[in-house]
Amino acid sequence: MRLSRVAALGAAMLVALAACSSGGGGSTKPDIRIGSDGFYESKLVAEMFAQVLEADGYKVTRNLGIGARQVRQPALEQGQIDLTPEYVGSGLGYYDAAAPTGDGPTNRAALEKVLKPKGISVFSISPGEDTNATVVRKDTADQLKLTKMSDLAAVQDQLKWGLPPDCDTNPLCKGALETYGITYPPKQREALAACDAPIAQALDSKGVDIGWLCSTQPAIAQFGFVVLDDDKNTQPAENMTALVRDDYLAKVGDKDAFQKRLDKVLALLTTDELTRLGVEVAVDQKSVEDVAKEFLTANALLK
Repeated sequence: MRLSRVAALGAAMLVALAACSSGGGGSTKPDIRIGSDGFYESKLVAEMFAQVLEADGYKVTRNLGIGARQVRQPALEQGQIDLTPEYVGSGLGYYDAAAPTGDGPTNRAALEKVLKPKGISVFSISPGEDTNATVVRKDTADQLKLTKMSDLAAVQDQLKWGLPPDCDTNPLCKGALETYGITYPPKQREALAACDAPIAQALDSKGVDIGWLCSTQPAIAQFGFVVLDDDKNTQPAENMTALVRDDYLAKVGDKDAFQKRLDKVLALLTTDELTRLGVEVAVDQKSVEDVAKEFLTANALLK
C-alpha cells in the first residue's frame, strides 16, 4: 500500500509536531520541515532527504515518525511539514481506493493529478518498491499447504491473524482479504502494526499464525517466513517518491536543482537496497542517522 502504519496519535499531533532541529547554519536557503510515517523505512528515507539537503546548506527541522498516513498527510496538506517520503500506490489509495494499479509510473501520474490542486508536487519514483506481504511461518505453510493467498479461505478459521489496526477501514487490507473469500473480520485476530518488529516477533513466537508485513522487511529472511503469492493482484505498485509543498518550492531559488538532489537519492533505492538497509536498521540495530549517512557517503551524495 504501503498500508497505513497506524500509531496511536491524537488529532493534537496535527497542531503541534514534536521536532528536532539540526543542520547547516549560515545559509539563506529557506528552512525546511521534513516529516515521515512512524516505521523505520519511511524515517530512513526522510533522514536521507534531510542529510542531502543539509549538506547543501538547508536548515532542516525533522518531524520523523509522526504517525500513519492519516496523520502525516493532513500535516503536509495543512502546511505543518514541507516534505515527506511516500509510496505511490498507498498514497494514491489514500485519496481514491480504487485508483492504484500494479504499475509505478501510472500510480505516480495519478497521484500527481490528485495532489496538484492541493499544492503538492510529486517527484520521481524509486526503481524499487516495498509492497504489502501476507506471510506465514514455514511450518504453517507446510502443514496447511499454503503457497498463495487463494489457499487461505479454506483454512481461515484455523489461523490467528495478525492484522493492522486500520484494516477495518483500509481497502488494501480488508478489501484484499474479502477478495480472497476471507470473512472479515477473521475469527481470531490480533491488531498489530504492519511492517513493524512486534508483528514479526508475534508471528515467529506463534502468537499469531499469519502476519501482514512488508516485502522488504528483514524479518522475512531473518525468520524464514513464507510470503504467500498475491495471485489476484490486490496490492498496488509501491515505488517511493517525495511529496513537497508547492509554496515551499516557490521559495527555493532553483526548483530543478532542489528536485534533482532528492531524485538522486530515490534513483538508488532498488528493492534490494531497501531490504539491505532495513537489515542494518531493524536487525543490526544501527541508527537511522548512521545508516543514512553511510549510504549517502558511499554513493557520493554528501559533500
